[in-house]
Amino acid sequence: MADTESRRFVQGFLLSTLLHQAPRYFPSDRKRLLGRAWYAATRVLITRGDSGRSEFNYSELFGTLAVSSLQNAYYPAPSRTFGGTMSRFTEALGSDATSYLLNEFTPDLKRLFRKHAPQKIKKIEEKIPIPDEYKP
Repeated sequence: MADTESRRFVQGFLLSTLLHQAPRYFPSDRKRLLGRAWYAATRVLITRGDSGRSEFNYSELFGTLAVSSLQNAYYPAPSRTFGGTMSRFTEALGSDATSYLLNEFTPDLKRLFRKHAPQKIKKIEEKIPIPDEYKP
């Protein structure tokens, strides 16, 4: 929990605010599968600045590196090596890239599964109120 919360604070709030970079994922406007996958995977290196333009994702990289280093304060001694820190750093970046891929393709998968859902389930879902922020 300390790993996740420290990353959220340092990367998602502190550095994003100081560097004027958007900490959230913006879906691709590309149509092809590989183009969308490439876009999603590269968001660990490229983000949207407050100006709306694409820029190098300093908040992601510096935030992840800072938190990976900070973890040495409470990780066991064998994990407090340069290699251990770099391992945590690359794992966190890989995790974020995977998360961006899921953010990109989850709406498509939901539509696909919804299209093939049994009629009984569709009728039950129609009765469940959905808040406006979750409507497509």
